[in-house]
Amino acid sequence: MERIPESEGQKKMWWFGGGSDLTPTYLNRDDARHFHQTLKDACDAHGSNYYAKYKKTCDDYFYIKHRKERRGIGGIFFDDLDKGTQEEVFSFVKSCGDAVIPSYMPLVQRHLHDPYTSEEMAWKDIRRGRYVEFNLVYDRGTKFGLYTENARIESIFMSLPLVARWEYMNEPGPREQELLDVLRTPIEWC
Repeated sequence: MERIPESEGQKKMWWFGGGSDLTPTYLNRDDARHFHQTLKDACDAHGSNYYAKYKKTCDDYFYIKHRKERRGIGGIFFDDLDKGTQEEVFSFVKSCGDAVIPSYMPLVQRHLHDPYTSEEMAWKDIRRGRYVEFNLVYDRGTKFGLYTENARIESIFMSLPLVARWEYMNEPGPREQELLDVLRTPIEWC
């Protein structure tokens, strides 16, 4: 939550922002459905239109224009939430936050011991490169941090992956292309 101190004669200003998105290396439709359904359940407890609204906001926000693809397969994203009371809005944000672990940990547990090839690791690093591109070129939070006087720059860059990769004229295989198709045209998962 952001809060701007109240000055004499000024209206108190506050707002909440947040969200959760999934950036897999390869598409697993069951994982995507589980992730999105868990977030939808959290949203639906506060408004029947919240999930659709904030999923679209997520799809739009995490768009990498110069690649014509999204950073990941979506989730929810919201910013500048200030309609209703602080308690009502915080209750919604808390529900979304409480949904993060149940939306994600089953995926980690399911794939923790999956084998992978060196080619799959190279693709993972290319996808991490897209994450870096988005964060450095488009992310409002990163830009805000970088333009803040006396910012702790290392703290800002710690959100980036330790390893990323770019390859000129990379030709994705069928499994990689399946993910790219979804990144270019988002799916309604639930």
